[in-house]
Amino acid sequence: MKKVLLASIALSLLVFSCSKKSGGDVQINPPVYKAPVVATGFAKGADISWVTQMESSGVKFYDKSGAQKDLFVLLKSLGFNSIRLRAWVNPSDGWCNTADVVAKAKRAQSAGMKIMIDFHYSDSWADPGKQPKPAAWAGLDFATLATTLHDYTVTTMNTLKTNGITPDWVQVGNEVDDGMLWEDGRASAHMANFAALVEAGYQAVKSVSSTTKVIIHVSNGFNNDLFRYLFDGLKNNGAHWDIIGMSLYPSTTNYTTLDAQCQSNINDMVTRYGTPVMLCEVGMQANQPTASRDFLTDIITKVNGIPGNNGLGVFYWEPEAYNWQGYGLGAFDNTGKPTIALDAFGN
Repeated sequence: MKKVLLASIALSLLVFSCSKKSGGDVQINPPVYKAPVVATGFAKGADISWVTQMESSGVKFYDKSGAQKDLFVLLKSLGFNSIRLRAWVNPSDGWCNTADVVAKAKRAQSAGMKIMIDFHYSDSWADPGKQPKPAAWAGLDFATLATTLHDYTVTTMNTLKTNGITPDWVQVGNEVDDGMLWEDGRASAHMANFAALVEAGYQAVKSVSSTTKVIIHVSNGFNNDLFRYLFDGLKNNGAHWDIIGMSLYPSTTNYTTLDAQCQSNINDMVTRYGTPVMLCEVGMQANQPTASRDFLTDIITKVNGIPGNNGLGVFYWEPEAYNWQGYGLGAFDNTGKPTIALDAFGN
């Protein structure tokens, strides 16, 4: 019996030794992901302007363990500290009007979040391909148009203030690559008019809250020529701003290139105009969460690393969107849970 036992032990050692050499019995755990370490005050944000509309349609949100959560509370637990909300003048369905913006801002404040208000100065979407006037402003002459923009901005800011909300940031226009309130404010045709509209919005914000920072937001943060053209035009025509805002929506295959170009552009903006920069919108395919996390890790690290703390933050655009209006760049899965992409915003 003793010989049999010794032989069995010897055979086991031989098998273990061989399997160890071949790697068959060695398990290597993948490295534990660590989110980027950022400066105190760095904005880790999300635009979740769809949230009330989604909730009204029965959409629910869950944490990674499957427990249903309020979206604002959930994002806070994931490391987010800031919320961005778009404001439309008189949308036909009511979503993103002033009352809806106030309701969401109050929830963001209750969750301990900073707040950015994104004025589109439109009844619906305004972006590089379209900047339509609100229907009620369509027939105004330019002087009255600028005054109306100013007064609407003041009224909205005061409504927020009455409800205990002082935004940390306000965008005067959304992705204004070629100005806003077309045709009067189209930058390529009427740069002076565009600058006057920006200045009207800037002064309106400051008249209600001198501490709120005003952002001018342009798409394609990698496009240095576009940014130099637009901000040179604004500066030369007397417009003011506090922060330059950018969008960045790369693919899984080109994000390293575009991130580097964006970083270079940010450095140029800081040097050329003496103002800090914030990425107001980023996103990547929801069905590529690992690549998206890699992208977010890279761009957050690059923005946070801008010298002089002049990279102020990164906002994900509508991460909560899943199976919603065909939008494919959210960061939740089809069960309503956040994907690992959002780990990049963790603490």
